[in-house]
Amino acid sequence: GCAVAGAALAWGLTSVAPDRLMGETVRIMFIHVPAAWLGMAGWMTIAVASLAELVWRHPLAGIAARAAAVPGAVFTAICLATGSIWGRPTWGTWWVWDGRLTSMLVLLFLYFGYIALSDAAARQGGGRARVAAIFGLVGAINVPIINRSVAWWNSLHQPPSITAGGSAIDISYLVPLLAATVGFSLIFGGVVLARMRALLAETQAEARLRRKAMAATGAQEALQ
Repeated sequence: GCAVAGAALAWGLTSVAPDRLMGETVRIMFIHVPAAWLGMAGWMTIAVASLAELVWRHPLAGIAARAAAVPGAVFTAICLATGSIWGRPTWGTWWVWDGRLTSMLVLLFLYFGYIALSDAAARQGGGRARVAAIFGLVGAINVPIINRSVAWWNSLHQPPSITAGGSAIDISYLVPLLAATVGFSLIFGGVVLARMRALLAETQAEARLRRKAMAATGAQEALQ
């Protein structure tokens, strides 16, 4: 993943010619677009895992959702930061309350809320895990809003360049862009899997400590 993303960024940032209208600032899309995609994909991962946790009570569902939250939030923040850097020379300002930008900012705050809820659920248990799962599922409403915001509202953000009907991006930009998206997606997947393993090991360690504490308490009561 790192090799693919690095090669794609090197290609896009150094070898691709400046755009006729955007000039050198077009290069930021090789980071901005994959980050935007993974910010939304991260929340959809949370939503699917939350559904599995609520409906099928899958033991790994909650761990998968928690594992996707932090990398999803990081990519969302990268998307917002690179969008602001691109917007300064293009729009003349770092930030506008545009439909796309605002809904993406809402997504970042949703991530923060979910991380806080899921961490509290992991520490205290009880019904908080269900509350976090419901929050993860309901928050998915924002993803189609982000996707369709440029069509629903009068937006400064450019319309989608890649749709089901084709691509408006020149092939010299499209190939490294797709390569960067694949590379960053592999990194995202690897981080999520690593976090799942870490969270699972943490959960198992806490369970062992609880069993030892219960055994010690039982032994003390037996001696008394």
